Amino acid sequence: MSSILRIALQKSGRLSEDSYQLFKECGIRFDYGTGKLKSVSSNFPAEFLFLRDDDIPGYVEDGVADLGIVGENVAVESARNIDTVHRLGFSKCRLSLAIPRGNEWNGIQDLSGKNIATSYPLILGNYLREQNISADIHVISGSVEIAPGIGLAEAICDIVSSGSTLLSNGLKEVEVIFRSEAILIARPTLETEKQSLLDKLLFRIKAVQAAKNNKYIVLNAPNAALDQIKSLLPGMKSPTVTPLATEGWSSVHSVINENDFWENIEAIRSAGAQGILVIPIEKMIY
Repeated sequence: MSSILRIALQKSGRLSEDSYQLFKECGIRFDYGTGKLKSVSSNFPAEFLFLRDDDIPGYVEDGVADLGIVGENVAVESARNIDTVHRLGFSKCRLSLAIPRGNEWNGIQDLSGKNIATSYPLILGNYLREQNISADIHVISGSVEIAPGIGLAEAICDIVSSGSTLLSNGLKEVEVIFRSEAILIARPTLETEKQSLLDKLLFRIKAVQAAKNNKYIVLNAPNAALDQIKSLLPGMKSPTVTPLATEGWSSVHSVINENDFWENIEAIRSAGAQGILVIPIEKMIY
C-alpha cells in the first residue's frame, strides 16, 4: 500500500464537511456519507479513513494514517509526534476563558487560586504558566459550560465560535488564549513515494486556496488612464490590455486580491474605469 496515501478525516461535524468540500474542489472524488468507515478515491491514489477528531493525531503518529485534517487545537492538545504541513484556513475558532455573566473581570489575575473546567488541560496549563497564574484545572470531556452552574469551577476554558453557547449558559467570554483553524498533519517521516503524492495534493490545495482569495476583474478604461489603472491592478505579473473597437478605449483584464479590490475600487472608478466585472476563480496556479 506504499503507493496510496491514507488520509484521516473527522467523521462528522463542520470540519468534516469543510474537509470534504476542499477535496471536492481539488478534483478528488470519494464516497462520503454517514456510517462509512473508509473510502478509496476513484481518481487519486488516496484512501480516506473517517474517525473521531481526537483520535486522528494518534492514528497519524502510529502510521495507521499518513495524513489527517484536524483542528489545530486538537493537534496541539494531543502532544503527538506529528508535523503540521499546511494551514487550511477553514473551521476557524478560538479557545477562550469564560466566567458567569454577572461576575466582574479585571484580568487574568482574577483566576489565581480558582478552579477552571476545560477539555484542553495542556493548552490551558501552558497559558497559565506563561501568565504566572496558579489555578486548579478540572478536566471535563464534554458540556464544560455547565461547570460554573453546578459549583465545580469559577471559570471554564472552551472552544468558542459564535459565543451563543456561552450566552445560553449564562457565561461571558473574557480572554482568548488560543486561535485555531483546520490544519493538514502528517507523519514526520513519509516514504519518498508518499511524499511525492503529498506534494501533488498540496499543489492542488494551494491552487484552490489562492483562487478563493483572488478575483478575476475585467473593465473598460480610457487609454489616457491606463497607467494609473494598471498600477492599481498588478495582476499575477501584469494586466492584459486589449484595444476596444471604440477608439481611445481598452479592455483591462487582471487578477486582484479581494481585499485589495475593495480598497482600490473607488480609485479605479475615479480614474475612469467603466463596466467593471468581478468574476470568481475556480483554480489559480502561479
